[in-house]
Order: sequence, then C-alpha cells, then structure tokens
Amino acid sequence: MVGSFRQRLSSLPDKRTGKNTRYGMEDAALSAFSVFFTQTPSFLAYQRMMEGSKGKSNAQSLFGVYQIPSDNQIRDLLDSVAPEHVFPVFEEILQGLEQQGQLADFRSTADTLLIALDGTEYFSSSQIHCANCSKRTLKSGETHYFHSVITPVIVCPGQSHVIPLVPEFIVPQDGHDKQDCENAAAKRWLAQQGQRWSGLNVTVLGDDLYCRQPLCQQLLDQQFNFILVCRPESHTTLYEHLAGIALPTVTTKRWTGKVEETYTYRYLNSVPLRDSEDALLVNWCEVTVSRPDGKVTYQNSFATNHSLSNENVAQIVLAGRTRWKVENENNNTLKTKGYNLEHNFGHGKQHLSSLLATLNILSLLFHTLLELLDQKYKLLRSHLPTRKTFFDDLRALTRYMYFDSWDHLLTFMLEGLELDIPPNTS
Repeated sequence: MVGSFRQRLSSLPDKRTGKNTRYGMEDAALSAFSVFFTQTPSFLAYQRMMEGSKGKSNAQSLFGVYQIPSDNQIRDLLDSVAPEHVFPVFEEILQGLEQQGQLADFRSTADTLLIALDGTEYFSSSQIHCANCSKRTLKSGETHYFHSVITPVIVCPGQSHVIPLVPEFIVPQDGHDKQDCENAAAKRWLAQQGQRWSGLNVTVLGDDLYCRQPLCQQLLDQQFNFILVCRPESHTTLYEHLAGIALPTVTTKRWTGKVEETYTYRYLNSVPLRDSEDALLVNWCEVTVSRPDGKVTYQNSFATNHSLSNENVAQIVLAGRTRWKVENENNNTLKTKGYNLEHNFGHGKQHLSSLLATLNILSLLFHTLLELLDQKYKLLRSHLPTRKTFFDDLRALTRYMYFDSWDHLLTFMLEGLELDIPPNTS
C-alpha cells in the first residue's frame, strides 16, 4: 500500500525551479499523510528526534519518507497541488476491495450498492481565506469564510464500516458568477464518476437538498437509482397528489428490548416531483415509528425510482435511512474520532486546505481497508477496548521505538497482548 501510494505521489506537480529540490514531493505528501494516519499531530516532530538520535525513523520505515521536511516546508510544497492528483489512490484501493470480494458484502436493497452523498464544512474563519473559499455574511455584517466538500461513501444496513470515495470540493467555479453550492458539486461528482459506477447497479442516497428534478434526472440518465429524502415543505405538488388518497399501508412491529415499536409504511407509485408538464414521476414512501403510548420516535419520507410494493417498501425505507451513516460513520468520525478534519492543519493560498482534507479522508479509507483485509490489524483492534486505545498505543510506541515495517509493529503489539500471531496473507 505504502509503495503504491508513494509511486503515485512521486508524480505530483512540483512548483520549484532550479536545484532547490532537497525534499521530494512524495516526502512532503507522505509526511502529511502520516500525521493523519497515526492520528498523532506531533508524529513528525518525534520522528525527526528519532532520526537525530538513531539515524533512522518510523517515518521512513512505515511510510517511506526518505527525508522529513519541516511543517512549513510541507505546507509550502503542497499548496499548489490540487487534490485531484491523489484521487487515483481511491480507485486503486477500491479495486483492491473489489478483487477481494469485499464490495459484494456491501450490496443490499435490490442487490444494489448504496452510495450516500452529503456535504460538510471542514474549515471556517473570519480572517483567514483564499481564492477557493466560500463565504457568507453574518447578521453582524462580518464576512465568514469556509471550505466545504461532498463526501460520498458506500454504506450498507448492518455494516459498521463505510467506504469513502473520491470527494468533490465546493469551490468557486471558473465562468460562474454564483457561489458554488452542494447541489452543483453533487452534479459534478456524478458527471465525473458516473462512468465508473453506472454499470454496478448503484442506488444514490441523499437528503432533501438532492431531491430536485434536475439532479434526479441526471441520476437516471447515468443509470443510477436513487432514494432521496422528500419533505412536504419543499415538495408541495407531490404532497398535494397524496392528499385524499387511501394510500397502500404496511404495518410491522419490532421489540427493542424495552418496548414494542410499530412501523407504519405508506407509499404510492408514479407521483409528480414538481409542478410542470415535464414533471418526473417518482415513487414516494413514508415511515412512522411509534410506541404504545402513541409517541412518534421517528418519521421520514423518501422519493425513489425503485417500484414500491407491500413486499419491498420496508427494505427501501431501510436503505434510505442508511444515509445517516455518511454523517455519523464518515463525517462525524473525521471530525471527532482523532482525524480532526475541522482543525486548520494549514490553509495555504491555493489548494493546501483541500489537499490535506483529501489526505485525511484517505487515511480513514486506509484504516477501513486494513479492518476489512488485514488479519493482524483486525485481531489487534478486536482485543483492544476502543479505537482510541489503539491509536494511543501507536502514538507511544512509534515515539520511543523504531519498527522496520508495519508487520513488525503489529506483531510486537500482538505479542504484548499474548495473542496468537496470524500468518502473513500477502
């Protein structure tokens, strides 16, 4: 993985001219990636100290960093590199998961792969900004600058993992007067990634923001299915067609361990999405979860191109509800579980902020790959109480000790727990 990653990064564009090229671009990028992967903000500082005392470091042995640049040098070298230059790494990892049969385990409703789209902010400031910043004016009149990104992920009901895909950054677009927005960025992502996914029976999930005819039509044109949140306040025409109709209804009951909940599903096929002669006809469904005392604990509705029936409406709704995983298992994980996506690791003047965010998302993808495919990593994680414990141990071990490979490091940790060492499967 590291070797393939390094080879890809060796072709990053280098703005430098002349002979001042002591540090390779791959060293700069891998140095930044190592901080995100180890979830150790001081990882590089520790490795510079180790290199000074031992003549070698874990940055070199674990990440292939031949010479460690300073933090400022890393920021300066990477600022001019657009995040698209590392997007092929996502594809290489995805192909590896496909070859190992892992994507088959993520298929669910109607044998589709569920790809959830969602936007999230990862930088904000009232002072620091660049040409790629979006901006909003606060009530106080102050201008607020921020960066945001669409973070597509493969999700599946019952799967604890999500698989991050190539992100799409919300940035000012050449030739456009209007500020870029989440909906426009989603359309760009679909246009760019459509060919990759169109033949794999994909269903796109999204919130109400995506449930608009132009985007829905684009999904269909590119051979995507969709299940999108569809709220009454933003789809008045659709809900007017539902009024006064005896809607097909399915009711099921589930025991939570404490109380019995009633799931009531209503649905209708071929409903106009908007008020126009060329309105797209979609299929609508709703779920209401209630308790014996009448309290409603959850209610939501969706528009989809999947034909609905008594037999499948519950599965379609379950797939639609799985959209929350892009927020909880991906965006919130990146912000609160050690990746610190919202921290300003370096804003730069051009692409630095978005490139570092991409490397951060990639680190989550690498961790997911390890959890799915690496036996030693899986065994180790399963015998430690929390993921925080694993990264705390990783931080301490790599600060004080040198390991000549990842296998050496994982084996050392397993031996410390007195666990049987799985054989290498590479």
